[in-house]
Amino acid sequence: MITVLRAARLKASRNAIISSRMFSDDSTSKTFDTHPISRYPAPEDTSGLPESLQNRIHEAKEKTGFVPNVMRAYAHRPMEFEAFFGMYDAIMQKETGNLTKADREMIVVATSAYNNCLYCVVSHSALHRLFSKDPIKADQLAACWEAASIDSREKAILELAMAVCKSEEIPQKYFDNLYQHGLDAEDAWDIASISAFFSMSNRMAHFTNMRPNKEFYLMGRVPKPKV
Repeated sequence: MITVLRAARLKASRNAIISSRMFSDDSTSKTFDTHPISRYPAPEDTSGLPESLQNRIHEAKEKTGFVPNVMRAYAHRPMEFEAFFGMYDAIMQKETGNLTKADREMIVVATSAYNNCLYCVVSHSALHRLFSKDPIKADQLAACWEAASIDSREKAILELAMAVCKSEEIPQKYFDNLYQHGLDAEDAWDIASISAFFSMSNRMAHFTNMRPNKEFYLMGRVPKPKV
């Protein structure tokens, strides 16, 4: 009995030491800015990339004031960078269909939260705030989309998006719900494409330990500083 008690005390003591090391000044002194944005090389200097990729990065920086870390992370593999952002443009920047930009970002936030993707939740919550002009809803979607302040149209969109995200059966009821809210079969395809594409994106961000830019956290919450 004494041996068992001693073993338990030793284990508790070791755990306390480990915990104290985890939360010591050495571990907490690492600021957000010093955390690597990817476990793979993410070049600061992109001059060695193909011109089309350099132009894309330059456009992003001109528009937002910073280079999104997803671009720097994918710069490790230029061909995949090109393919990734080509698909991104096709499904997120299209001008046809009945989904708004806020709808598209809503899908990304909810499905990325389910997939535990820090980068996509943070970055696309920022975009949702900008497009929706709502500083609160993205946080609700990231925490629990079913409890978020969404209307019946948005619920119909997310029900299909989450079913695709989870690889569940896709019965006709999802289409019928969309039709009741002025959406059609092509919109359903768009919903599925966004959910499926970002499920891949979520997994690559998770694999590479991709970190969101600090600028995303306040985007859409505070006024953009005037230059």
